[in-house]
Amino acid sequence: MKLLRESRAGKKCAGKCAPTMMEAEIPDATGISPTYEGTEVKFDQPTSAAPEERAPQVPHSDSGNTRAQQPRRRRRYIAAGIVAAVVAVTAAVVTLTVGGKSEQGQKPADKSGSPDVTAQPDQSPPRNLIAAGKIVLSAYHTTKDVKQPGGDIVRTHNWRLLNTKTERYEETDWAWLSVAPGMRTAAVLERELPAKRIGLLNLTTGKVQRWIEVDKGVGEVQFSPDGTKLVATAYGLHPDRMFIDTPQQVNGEKQPGPKASRTGFYAVDVATGKADFIDKPADKNVPLMPFGGRNDFRWSHDSKLLWEYRTDEPGRIYYDVKGNEAEVPEAEAHLDYAEAGLSPDGSLVAGSFAGERGQIVSEVLDARTGKRAALVPGQQLVAWVDDRRLIAWSCDPEQCAPGRDEFRNQLILVGPDEETVTPLSGFREAKRHYDGRWTPVFTRR
Repeated sequence: MKLLRESRAGKKCAGKCAPTMMEAEIPDATGISPTYEGTEVKFDQPTSAAPEERAPQVPHSDSGNTRAQQPRRRRRYIAAGIVAAVVAVTAAVVTLTVGGKSEQGQKPADKSGSPDVTAQPDQSPPRNLIAAGKIVLSAYHTTKDVKQPGGDIVRTHNWRLLNTKTERYEETDWAWLSVAPGMRTAAVLERELPAKRIGLLNLTTGKVQRWIEVDKGVGEVQFSPDGTKLVATAYGLHPDRMFIDTPQQVNGEKQPGPKASRTGFYAVDVATGKADFIDKPADKNVPLMPFGGRNDFRWSHDSKLLWEYRTDEPGRIYYDVKGNEAEVPEAEAHLDYAEAGLSPDGSLVAGSFAGERGQIVSEVLDARTGKRAALVPGQQLVAWVDDRRLIAWSCDPEQCAPGRDEFRNQLILVGPDEETVTPLSGFREAKRHYDGRWTPVFTRR
């Protein structure tokens, strides 16, 4: 069965819509702007890309967040990796419909009423439930830089969590959270990081039903995909604090800078609360990116291994739960920086932005071979809904000028079989950094 048809799905945007290099800050969004309602994707006759059309330009999606799904220091690899991945393909041309009609005068398909899709295309940040299939936008956070006495700066994360009864996103006072698959429990950290205990929050009652004490302060927690384990990354200092005594130059200005303080991680058994600390400090000889000192651990697709991004070359380093370096899982050999990662059945991999001459598309790879299986609309692929559909950030094809408007993006549902693109949220503002810029967290229900 052909899951995703190979296509050059993307509309050229007003002559240009991409900068010459990508700086998709991950750890590291609000403003309600006009939306397109059920963008239609029409497949025309196959064409071949001309040689001069093959160099991809990369619009910023800012899909990342301080959950550190991608490392701060990875950016120097992204542009090089994407340029190296240029592939000339014979593919179908796709026309995206924006607003009322497409260039062919067709009315856009409105799929927001699909039985398994709940969309809020006029809300940014969202107030009400966003979901597609088995995937729910379970929480989101905004960030704000708070100046401290003495000149340091702390980038605080302000979280909103889905109330499963009212299906509305409610403000919380947690410094960090992770929602378990099934949407019944969230792991939470109290406001002062690093925290000395991990809370297990009952999402039905809204109360912490159990605390797990830790000796080493932790700055981040994440449930494993199977929901049975937690990894809590430990830090000696607040991972989002910028220090006046380690200054950095940002756009020619001297500003407080980050410090590497990761000490290791806890592998936590959720059922028993047993938490084993593993010493795994950050390499302090590796320069940090200017956004902070986070270097969190993540779970592999099968919940058996942990990983972090490499600092010496593109790729990941995998560890077992005892901290021993492990072989890269075969199914994850071709993962790159796209947050969506591996499809639920393990057959496909979400790839990088692959637009050519203004097209707003990302590639999907065959997990076994690493070869391109499809091109789908979107700047950055952030979650698999099922084995056939993804959620992506995408800017408006009519308003995607480099350096600014590529940050004006919204969440969309890409459904190749339906040949439509469905808006799920409203647009974030056309700024890379502002206090209300929101970053979503998706959880399987």
